[in-house]
Amino acid sequence: MQKPVLLVALGGNALIRKGQEGTLTQQFQNLAVPIRQIARLSATHKIIITHGNAPQVGSLLLQQESCPSVAKLPLEILVAQTQGWIGYMIESTLDSHLMELGIPFHPIVSLISYVVVDPKDPAFSAPTKPIGPIYKRKKDAPSGYPIIQTPKGYRRAVVSPRPVTIVEKREIKRLIEEDFIVICCGGGGIPVIREGRAFSGVDAVIDKDLASAKLAEEVGVDIFVIATDVPGAALDFSTEQARFLKKVTLKKAEQYLVAGQFPAGSMGPKVDACIRFLKNNGKRAMITSIDAIEKALEGKAGTQFIGLVGH
Repeated sequence: MQKPVLLVALGGNALIRKGQEGTLTQQFQNLAVPIRQIARLSATHKIIITHGNAPQVGSLLLQQESCPSVAKLPLEILVAQTQGWIGYMIESTLDSHLMELGIPFHPIVSLISYVVVDPKDPAFSAPTKPIGPIYKRKKDAPSGYPIIQTPKGYRRAVVSPRPVTIVEKREIKRLIEEDFIVICCGGGGIPVIREGRAFSGVDAVIDKDLASAKLAEEVGVDIFVIATDVPGAALDFSTEQARFLKKVTLKKAEQYLVAGQFPAGSMGPKVDACIRFLKNNGKRAMITSIDAIEKALEGKAGTQFIGLVGH
């Protein structure tokens, strides 16, 4: 039987959990939780892995600020750095777990990925994407970037244009057809604009869930899983009336999104990505916790989005 294509979008918390220092040991330990599940799923699915990078990019920005004698690098280069760094960690961890399962070899590849954005995107005039550490007080956040308030605290914000297309989509599709496990679009991809036949990087960060949905559309993904640090999408989040959604129709999800139930800096892009995926012929979409990826695929965890072709 033809294996369905599964895209798992890992949140930044897959490496660094809330309250942790983010040491290398902690990151590898945290990463083992989702990667062990993905290794098992590779027996029955073709796998694409995307990942966030907000904590890692934030750390690089802090490092740059602490050493003024070294030339500062733009965000596009920092995103490229984290793609290589996190791609290596995912690939090496995955290879280890595949061997533990008795699979001596499974082709895996990490791709440095470009994502085209529109230079006329209105997002360039309003920084909304939170990156880096979370601060309890606004005055504690370092200068250099706008500061916004999120449900978890104050964070730096950068512009976040919508993805137009994934530059390496043809290569990724070909690799998936050959049963490679592909790690790509890290941190939403390196944002670029077209200049004739060439590309030019821009100082921005693309939301990794929206980039993942665009990639899923362009390479023909069947199942889309967003793995994060909460059990799923919730109504009235951060209130006493908060309730997580087990199942939600496409129509209801759109209504909740318009009503502001899902904040733009956290759950909003995730729900938006699931909606876009289903509207572009995706079969199943879900948001779940990092440790419940397999259960979500069984329909026993997370928020299951019911689309145009049902669940």
